[in-house]
Amino acid sequence: MTAFKSDFLRTLDERGFIHQISDPEGLDARAAKGPIAAYIGYDATASSLHVGHLMQIMMLHWMQETGHKPIALMGGGTTMVGDPSFKDEARKLLGVEDIAENLAGIRKVFSRYLDFDGAASMVNNADWLLGLNYLEFLRDVGRHFSVNRMLSFDSVKLRLDREQSLSFLEFNYMILQAYDFVELNRRTGCILQMGGSDQWGNIVNGIDLGHRMADVQLYALTSPLLTTASGAKMGKTASGAVWLDAELLPVFEFWQYWRNTEDADVGRFLKLFTKLPMGEIARLAALGGAEINEAKKVLATEVTALLHGREAADAAAETARKTFEEGATAQDLPSIDVPAAELDAGLGVLSAFVSAGLVPSTGEARRQVKAGGLRVNDVQVGDERATLTTANLVDGAVKLSFGKKKHVLLRPV
Repeated sequence: MTAFKSDFLRTLDERGFIHQISDPEGLDARAAKGPIAAYIGYDATASSLHVGHLMQIMMLHWMQETGHKPIALMGGGTTMVGDPSFKDEARKLLGVEDIAENLAGIRKVFSRYLDFDGAASMVNNADWLLGLNYLEFLRDVGRHFSVNRMLSFDSVKLRLDREQSLSFLEFNYMILQAYDFVELNRRTGCILQMGGSDQWGNIVNGIDLGHRMADVQLYALTSPLLTTASGAKMGKTASGAVWLDAELLPVFEFWQYWRNTEDADVGRFLKLFTKLPMGEIARLAALGGAEINEAKKVLATEVTALLHGREAADAAAETARKTFEEGATAQDLPSIDVPAAELDAGLGVLSAFVSAGLVPSTGEARRQVKAGGLRVNDVQVGDERATLTTANLVDGAVKLSFGKKKHVLLRPV
C-alpha cells in the first residue's frame, strides 16, 4: 500500500513510525471509518521511562491527535514475570510495592502527551491478571498455544541458541501479553496493539488468540528499531539512561542530549519526536554546514517542551546559550551535592567526575585526563591525582566539564 486513507496511519507513515502492520488494508479501513482504540504496554521495571520509550509514546500521542482512542497499558501484572524478549538473562523479580512505586513514577510522564480527560485512558493489567485461577487459565487460554510455535519465535530461539537459561516463568510472558490483548478487546473494544519491532511475535500471538477465543479481528503495528546514524541505541549514554523524569535527569541535560544529535539524524528525529509541521521539518533538515546546529537547537527545545513544558525548555535553551556562546558559568546548570567535609579534606578529581555522572568510571576519567577532555572551572585537568577543595569554589560551586557540551556544577552541602 502506497497511500493510507486514514489520517492516523498516514501521519504515522509520513513521520517514520511504521515498520510492520499485520493487515494494512484492513486496519486502514477501520481507522478511516471511525475512532478505534489501540494500546501499548509498559512494564514497571524502573521508576521512570527513558528516551527509548519515547517513540511509542509519540505513537499514542498521534493516535489521539488524529481522533482515536489511545490506551497506555501499565504492566502491574506482567512486570511480576518480566519480558524475556531478546534479553540475555532473566529480569530481577520485583515485589508488589516496588512495582506500585514504579508505576506511580511512570504515570507522570503520560500526562504530558495524552489527554486522560478526553479519549485517552490508562489501564493496569494487574486488574485481571492477579486474580486468575491457574487451572482455568490453562484450560481456557493455555490450550491455544503450541510450544513448538513458541520455541520458533526469534525472541525465544536466540536465548536458547546461546544456551542461556529461559525459565518457565519467563516462557509464560508471551501468553500473558496475548491474553492482555484479548482482555482489552473485551473490556474496551481495543483492536490494535502497537509496540517496537521486537514485540512483533508477542503481538501476533494476541491476534491469533483473539481469533481462537472470541472470533475477533485484531491488528498489529510495530515501529522500527531506533538507533542513531552511528548505530548507537537510543536512550543510553556513557553516563547512563536518558530518563524522562526530571528528578532522575535534569531538564538541561535532557535538552543537551537532543542538542548533541548527529547531523544525519536531525530530520528523522524532528519527524518522530516533535509536533512541528512536515514543511518546517523539511526546511530545518535541509540546513547544512554550521546552520544544522540551529536545527538541533529547535529539535532539543521542541522535544523538551513536550515533556517538561515550554517554560522549562526555553530556560534550558537559554542556559545553553549563556554557557556555550557567552562562556558564562550558568547557575542553573545541572548540579550535584557533595558533603562540604569532602571538599575540606580534598576530593579526588577522578572521583568527582564519576560522581557527577560525566564519566562512567575512574578508569575512563583517567583516560580523558590524558586526552585533555576534562576541565575544572573551564581549566583543563592535567594531573589525575589532583584534588578539589573549597579553594576551587566559584560562586559557591565547582564547574566540571567533559568536552565542550557536558557540564555539571558540584555544590558543597
